[in-house]
Amino acid sequence: MKVIVVGSSHGGFEAVQELLQDYPDAEIQWYEKGDFISFLSCGMQLYLEGVVKDVNTVRYATKEGMEKKGVHVFVQQDVTAIDPAQHQVTVHNLVDDSTRTETYDKLIISTGAVPIELNVAGKDLDNIYFMRGRDWAMKLKRASVEPLIKNVVVVGSGYIGIEAAEAFAKAGKKVTVIDVLPRILGTYLDSEFTDVLADELENNNVTLALGERVQKFVGENGKVTQVETDKNTYAADLVIEAVGVKPNTEWLADTLQLNPDKTIKTDEYQQTSQPDIFAVGDATLVKFAPTGKTAKIALATNSRRQGRYAVKNLNKATQPTPAVSGSSALSVFSYHFASTGIKDATAENYQTKVASVYLEDTYRPAFVPAEQNAKVQFKLTYAPEDGRILGAQIMSTADVTADINTISLAIQQHLTVNDLAYADFFFQPGYDRPWNVINVAAQKAQRQLLN
Repeated sequence: MKVIVVGSSHGGFEAVQELLQDYPDAEIQWYEKGDFISFLSCGMQLYLEGVVKDVNTVRYATKEGMEKKGVHVFVQQDVTAIDPAQHQVTVHNLVDDSTRTETYDKLIISTGAVPIELNVAGKDLDNIYFMRGRDWAMKLKRASVEPLIKNVVVVGSGYIGIEAAEAFAKAGKKVTVIDVLPRILGTYLDSEFTDVLADELENNNVTLALGERVQKFVGENGKVTQVETDKNTYAADLVIEAVGVKPNTEWLADTLQLNPDKTIKTDEYQQTSQPDIFAVGDATLVKFAPTGKTAKIALATNSRRQGRYAVKNLNKATQPTPAVSGSSALSVFSYHFASTGIKDATAENYQTKVASVYLEDTYRPAFVPAEQNAKVQFKLTYAPEDGRILGAQIMSTADVTADINTISLAIQQHLTVNDLAYADFFFQPGYDRPWNVINVAAQKAQRQLLN
């Protein structure tokens, strides 16, 4: 059996790993348009801040290492078209500009998403960067140590934008974050948390310009110098666009059935509208556990899971890809937060009625000195009709983010606040309180349900 895998990030890598285990005799061809396989953009902040020294280590695998395992790895070779009837793909070799066709028995597409570029005047000026991929990582690293770059404007206040803002603020730059939305990180956290993080950013030389829309980039001698919004003008020696991503599917529009948002339509086994073609990763939708419906949730964990399940269902569709809770975490200077599922701020997006309880507690028992006993913020969201767990958010200067994994599992297993109120969690004063914050929140939710 010959299997072609297109794309070398999370989903493609995991598909190849599963193929090596489940089909050791298969011929595996792995294609990457760039010159470097398996770069992890989610590790870019660690590289920019100098925690990771070598950009070439921010990856899952090397070409040489995978070839030793029997995988045929093709870099700088772009799969540009698919002929489902003939089970063929067209490959453009970017090195010598040649084109060839390759046959396949099974095809797994993991071409992911590409950054959205603002369509405004001045968009072609130099020093307008993106936070995605190895090439951009190296350019950003050079920019972070360039003395002539003093003012950095980040457009977008989601995960990527906040990571960029923190990295350049730590590099000593004056950073401004612009977003059309009124709150930072609004997809991930409710206002109880984002208000604290907004102050944290402002206290670390990051100016927030929220509720503003970029209208144009202004430049001199071909380089950006200012960003104009509908309300203000900001000095900019460097602009980092982080306004989101779009599925890399234009080349598939005449071959595979796409969803209205241009993601690839797949079934629960990752099978596309064409036989023997599977799709995984950011160019697809996932089943969202809180609602049971599909949703667009671009996370590495989802891509990895889909890559594995595409291979599990390669010859016989028997194992549906599990639903996900949409769990993620991030640090913003001294704070660490994690969230999962539905929040008050996102409930309307999912057409879901929710109720929530919010509490603040200390990390450890009251007798532990304050300098070793950080405050913890926690919010639990549940269905008001039956108490089913729908989501949660947690934040502290202590790292308590792992608690969110418990909530993620609770969502997937359809647990209720009654199940969590007196659930058995360990207690040791050096680590937590007699009642875990999850217990306390669920107990509060129980009382709220009775009223």
